[in-house]
Amino acid sequence: MTTSLFRPLLLALALVGPLVAKPGKTEPAAGAVKPRIVTEPTKHDTDDPAIWINRANPAESLVLGTDKNVDGALYVWGLDGKIRHDKVIRGLVRPNNVDVAYGLTVGGKPVDVAVVTERYAHRLRVYRLPDMAPIDGGGLPIFSQELARDCMGIALYTRPADGALFAIVSRSDFQAPKQGYLHQYRLIDDGTGTVRAVFTRSFGEWSGKKEIEAIAVDQELGFVYYADENFGIRKYHADPAAKDADEALAVFGLEGFAEDREGISIYATGPGTGYILVSDQQANAVRVFRREGEPNRPHEHTFLKTVDISAIESDGSEVTSADLGPAFSQGLFVAMSNGKVFHFYSWADLAGSDLKRAAPRGAP
Repeated sequence: MTTSLFRPLLLALALVGPLVAKPGKTEPAAGAVKPRIVTEPTKHDTDDPAIWINRANPAESLVLGTDKNVDGALYVWGLDGKIRHDKVIRGLVRPNNVDVAYGLTVGGKPVDVAVVTERYAHRLRVYRLPDMAPIDGGGLPIFSQELARDCMGIALYTRPADGALFAIVSRSDFQAPKQGYLHQYRLIDDGTGTVRAVFTRSFGEWSGKKEIEAIAVDQELGFVYYADENFGIRKYHADPAAKDADEALAVFGLEGFAEDREGISIYATGPGTGYILVSDQQANAVRVFRREGEPNRPHEHTFLKTVDISAIESDGSEVTSADLGPAFSQGLFVAMSNGKVFHFYSWADLAGSDLKRAAPRGAP
């Protein structure tokens, strides 16, 4: 396959970095929101975070994050920003993005899982939370029979009707199609306590301008959002069985970004309400859109404001409105930053006087 012919070159580029870089601002803007916590650094290059909420003790929740390199790892931190070394997964081949889901039935019991894209191995890895034990038999091949197989973004969706868990995955390759750029897989127990991936559909339009990495699912409302990086944010149904599941519901965020549209996350202020947060990478900022749309126009996501943050060149990000203790009682926003770290922001600090805050609540 063509991709395999280029694999040595791709591995070499991963070690030396991109040939052409377009750096954004190297310092935060004056008045930028400061993080409550900066994590202990990784070895190589942070990319994408996920938040696992400990429902028995929210203050003991964990933040997971990828360290992307051919000798990469999936790191785990406590809310104090300290690495939980006993939980770190090393030896991954350029892990790119990670997401978390609750209550997948494995071995007859519900378990929480973290799923990470292993980019150059063309597979997903699945780990049980919170002990990070692998439960995937060594990995789940994806984008099989495709020319473009370098998996990047991932978002997990649990269908309320039957509890089925799906992984929606994007890729990075010049041979990716402009239609059907994303693939969706159902994650199931194969009967032996091992998770397997069953292909469900390909969907999603791509402008062809750069790539698609950031994906987020609005679990409550059943929508998936993804960033066509140099174009805009696209919206579809997350349920592959939904009516018109393969038709775009909205495209927004077409203007105002310095360059790349990156991490996407959903902050809920109440049932069906809240904000869609999108990282404006080269501006060191987060752009905020209305989650619920406008009256009688639920797919019209109005731009509300830009929040300058202290993270530099922020790529992946994640948010929760759950009460995670005194520092993050109204929610936690996690953003990747240059320096091999992630920043932990209090939602109260990001919200300021312009954005609503959720009443304290537990895990989803």
